[in-house]
Amino acid sequence: MPRKQSHIAPDWWDYTTLDDSLINDAARLSARDLQQLSRPGFKVVMYDTLEDFYLAEALEYIHAWRQSTADNPVGICGPIGPTEQLPLVARLVNELGISLKTAHFWGMDEWYDVTTKKEVPITHPLSFEKADRELCFKRIDRKLVMPDSNLHFPLGDVREYVKSWKAGVRCAVMQGGQGDIKHWAFNDPVKRTGKYKSAPPSPEEYRKLGTRVVELHPVTLAQNARTSGGGNVTMVPKMAITVGPKETWMADKVSIWHAGAHDNPLGQRLTAFMISKGIADSAVPMSLLADHPNVQFNYYRGGIGSVAVEMH
Repeated sequence: MPRKQSHIAPDWWDYTTLDDSLINDAARLSARDLQQLSRPGFKVVMYDTLEDFYLAEALEYIHAWRQSTADNPVGICGPIGPTEQLPLVARLVNELGISLKTAHFWGMDEWYDVTTKKEVPITHPLSFEKADRELCFKRIDRKLVMPDSNLHFPLGDVREYVKSWKAGVRCAVMQGGQGDIKHWAFNDPVKRTGKYKSAPPSPEEYRKLGTRVVELHPVTLAQNARTSGGGNVTMVPKMAITVGPKETWMADKVSIWHAGAHDNPLGQRLTAFMISKGIADSAVPMSLLADHPNVQFNYYRGGIGSVAVEMH
């Protein structure tokens, strides 16, 4: 039987092309059900307050960077969205006096300017590199912060960024949020065209993708306008540079943070359910983490909500 057409963007693959029974099973999950989805290789953790949630996220940076030595450098790959952990990271580094001279950081993604065929400049209001530097790295004491050469931000020419993943630095953890289209970084579903007209890429095929320039699903554009641009979708670039599954599988651990501010109650349930049950489908890119050996989903309990009809 052919796959359904997307309910929201007919030219694309996305979670609305899944069988309704799978979506409905996920929608019925309670917060307690979510926590019970943990299995070997997939852990679900709940936090009762946002303070505890973002502190735990910040501490992942600290735990990773403390492992780094000159002989065995260690880094973390981090997101923009959420960002609330970033000032906490800087404060913890400063208060604890942790030297980051051998530590590394990879940015997950960046916007792409189709006119210049390059990453957007750091002066762009939505620049992810700008956010990382202003919210975190510029706040770390100079005597503690890592050298600029240890900061790896994706560029339009991805070669140097890709090379940094193969330079002998261990990525202890890749953090991420989850977007409305069920992505991490900008690993969106693909367009429904060419050889993917009748079916999305197989999980095996999608997982071979490395860092690349991508066209973004319309839902991703709308989400970034909502969360970062006051709803002004005209300021959101239509393309981006994203870390790929190939690099993601180089990370010892993948840690996804659900504060309730990005994806909705259904989305927070659907991907956890699919990963727990080993259901990988590239129309739901986050579900491909079902095959990663060490994945943790972190939830703010107050942001889980319920998948119920509520008129506003």
